[in-house]
Amino acid sequence: MSDDPALDKARVLPAYLEEYAALTELIDSLSDDDWRRPTALPAWDVQAVISHLMGTELTLLGEKPPAGEVPDAHDRPHVHNDIAARNEAWVDSFAGDSPQQMRERWRDIVERRTAAMEAMTDGQWHAPSWTPIGEGTLSRFMRIRVFDLWLHEQDMRDAVGKVGHETGDAVDVALDEISLALGFLIGRKAGAPDGSSVTITLPDTGRTFHIVVAGRAAVVDQIDGEPTTVVRMPTSAFTRLAGGRGEVEPLLRDVLIAGDRELGERVARNLAFTI
Repeated sequence: MSDDPALDKARVLPAYLEEYAALTELIDSLSDDDWRRPTALPAWDVQAVISHLMGTELTLLGEKPPAGEVPDAHDRPHVHNDIAARNEAWVDSFAGDSPQQMRERWRDIVERRTAAMEAMTDGQWHAPSWTPIGEGTLSRFMRIRVFDLWLHEQDMRDAVGKVGHETGDAVDVALDEISLALGFLIGRKAGAPDGSSVTITLPDTGRTFHIVVAGRAAVVDQIDGEPTTVVRMPTSAFTRLAGGRGEVEPLLRDVLIAGDRELGERVARNLAFTI
C-alpha cells in the first residue's frame, strides 16, 4: 500500500483500463480521413497522437522505436525537451501505417499492457521508478499515464468532433493528478496574494478544489469562511486549460467567477502546467 490512497492500484488500474476501452472505441470509430485531421498539438495529426500513446505504452513494455532515434528531432519547432524528442521517434515509426494496422497494433499493446499491470503485486506497483516529472514511483507514473491518455483522447475527440468520455474513473484520476499542480499554478503563476484563498468547482464531475495562500499556496480540504474568489467551469474547460490546449479565450467563455474577479481571471488564465 502507498501512503497516498489515490495512487493505489485499486484506484488507478480500473481508471487505466477504462481509458483503454474509451480509446479503443474512439480509434475504431475513426474514418480514414479522421486519422489525418490536425489536433491542437503543434505538428501532430490524430495518427501522430495515437502513435505517441502507443509509443509510451511500448516503452513501458521495454520496447524501442522501430525507426530508432530521430537525429533532427530537437530541430523541430514543436520539440522543446528530450522527452518530446523521444516521442518523435515513435511518431515517425508509425507514420506510414494504415488505419487498420494502427488499430491492430493498438489492440495488441492494450492486451499486453493490461496483462502486465494486472500481474503486478502491490510492491511492484509502488516500486521506485523514473517518471516524466523526475524520480518517483511506478504508481505515480501510472496515474500520470491515465491523465496523459485521457487528455490526448480529448485532443483527438476535439479534432474529429466526437464529444465523449467526460466523466468516469479515468477523469477522476486525471483530476487527482492535476490537483497536485494547483498550489504552484495559483500561488506562483496566477500570483494569488498571501492571505487569499481560491475555490475551483467543476459541477459536472462534482469535484471542488480549495487553495489557501499562507506563505505559500497549498490545496486544503476546506476553507474557513468565504474564499477570496470562486472559479466555476466545466471539467472539459478546466482540463484543456490545464493542458494548455488551443486558444484560451474560447475556453474562458465557460468560466464563471464570483468574488475577486481579477484574481479569478488570473487563475483561469494560468492553469497550464503540462510539459
